Amino acid sequence: MELRHLRYFVAVAEERNFTRAAERLHIAQPPLSRQIQQLEDDLGVQLFERHSRPLKLTDTGRFFYTHALQLLAQTAELQAMTKRVGKIEHKMSVGFVGSTLYGMLPRIIRRFRQMHADLELSLHEMSTMDQIKALKEGRIDVGFGRIRHEDPSVRRVVLREERMIVALPVGHPLADAKPELALHDLVGEPLIIFPKAPRPSFADQVLAAFHDRALKPRRLHEVRELQIALGLVAMGEGISVVPSSVYGLKRGDVTYKELDDPKLVSPIIMSTRMLDESADLRSLRDMIYQLYEDEGMAYLPPPKE
Repeated sequence: MELRHLRYFVAVAEERNFTRAAERLHIAQPPLSRQIQQLEDDLGVQLFERHSRPLKLTDTGRFFYTHALQLLAQTAELQAMTKRVGKIEHKMSVGFVGSTLYGMLPRIIRRFRQMHADLELSLHEMSTMDQIKALKEGRIDVGFGRIRHEDPSVRRVVLREERMIVALPVGHPLADAKPELALHDLVGEPLIIFPKAPRPSFADQVLAAFHDRALKPRRLHEVRELQIALGLVAMGEGISVVPSSVYGLKRGDVTYKELDDPKLVSPIIMSTRMLDESADLRSLRDMIYQLYEDEGMAYLPPPKE
């Protein structure tokens, strides 16, 4: 059994069709069918129920699929980490969710570039879940997201628990109603949430906050990104719950109000591969902790090595 057999098997299992899997792998269908048959012969088991349409995995096939994904992910991780440790590729790829751009991330990247002028740094906007996948596939080396997701291959460091606040159109009655608002003050307003996709995302954190308090907004409006949400707020289309770092985004047509519950937070999480202990990543982590300290901002202390 070779790695290519695992890749072929995973493609067929996910596409549930030999023709689509062959197109995904850029090979002809007959050789793909032969490779899968050879894999089954080598293992002495049947992985697919070939009489079903679409194609289905057997119980053994489902077991094999789970572990094949893990092996392929570990292979990609090992390849990426070996290149970095061996300085074959002196570069770092960073994934981030869009809302982190309004907080510390720009200063983090700017300072890190100054510290490592010889390091090729590339940035990629992607959801937290896409970051996890990209880390395991070796396409990025570090991610900055907001979703708490447990994965044995990924190390998560919560840098900060960022308070949620409310964005209101200027002149809205709630803007001057009281010093701080509660979520139950918002249920009668159209609620604009973001991003619409992919999920889970910050939108689900906001909806969970209402659900956990047995509250249901009168009407939901889902949009692609934060900027669109704020634009609609400015038009008077509704209100939006946003991270407090949005305070840095000055708009004359939107006002922000604090929420009265300190538990209404959204984490900023740095994710790396569990086994990646390259000098560049250690330098990045140390620099981030120092930057938070220099700025006098609340942060969660680094984990003890």
